[in-house]
Amino acid sequence: MPVLPGAEPFRQPGGGTGVLVCHGFTGSPQSVRPWAEHLAARGLTVSMPLLPGHGTRWQDLQVTRWPDWYATVERELRELSDQCERVFLCGLSMGGTLVLRLAARHGDAVAGVVAVNPLNKLPGLLPKALPAARFLVRTSPGVVGDIAKEGVTETGYDRVPLHAAHSLRQLLARVDDELPQVTQPLLVLHSRVDHVVRPVDSARILGRVSSRDVTETVLEDSYHVATLDHGAERIFAETDDFIDRLTPPAGSTDDTDDDTEQRKGARARGGA
Repeated sequence: MPVLPGAEPFRQPGGGTGVLVCHGFTGSPQSVRPWAEHLAARGLTVSMPLLPGHGTRWQDLQVTRWPDWYATVERELRELSDQCERVFLCGLSMGGTLVLRLAARHGDAVAGVVAVNPLNKLPGLLPKALPAARFLVRTSPGVVGDIAKEGVTETGYDRVPLHAAHSLRQLLARVDDELPQVTQPLLVLHSRVDHVVRPVDSARILGRVSSRDVTETVLEDSYHVATLDHGAERIFAETDDFIDRLTPPAGSTDDTDDDTEQRKGARARGGA
C-alpha cells in the first residue's frame, strides 16, 4: 500500500550522537517529523522509522502486533549504536512506551530517554472489553488529531483496529512491569489537558522508573500531539538541553577508549 503523504520514515546521518524518534499508535512519522528534523538540523544522526501497519490504511494495522512495532525500533537502536558513540531515545504516546522498553532492556546502550505524553494504560472500559469485543467489532473511532493549535492536523487513522488495540494493551502491561529496569536519565513532558492519554500515565511512569536523573515538564497550552502543537518549540528546546547536558564535550576524558569498549559490550549484551 502507498504511504500517506508525510508519513514516510526519515533518516539523516550526522555526528557521533544518535537519536531515535518514534511516533504513536495509529499515527505516523508526520506527528514527530518536526522534532526529528530539528534534531537533524543540529548535526545529530537521526532515525525516525515508520512502524509496521502505520501510515497506510487501518486494515494494515489490524494484522500487526506489538512485537512487530517493537522489533522495528529495536533494529533502529542497534543500527544507531553501530554508527554512533551514544544514542538517545525520543517518543510520543505509544512511541514513548516503546522507547521506555528499549531503555529497560538495553541498559548502557541508551544514553537517555525523552517521552512526550507517554502511554501507560488504556483508559476507561475499553481494556476490559477488548478481549471479546475485537471478535465482534473490527474497529472503534480514531484518536488522532488531538491538537489545540488551529489549522494543524495529524496524519493517521480515523479508526482504531481492535485486534491491534488488544495487542497494544498487552504491550502496556509488559512495559509497566519493566519500568523499574529503566535507569537512564529521563525527561517526561506531558500536557495539562490531553484527550487521549491521561496525565496520570506520566505520573505512574515517573513513580516506577529507577532513574535518578528525572525531569518533568508540564505543557500548559498543548493537547496530546504536543510535537505539532503550541508546546513543540519547548519540547525541542528541552530535548536539546537534555542531550547537550548528557553529551561529553569533544575530547573530554569521559569519552575514552575504555568507555567506548564498555558501550560496545553493553550493545552486545542487549537482548531482543
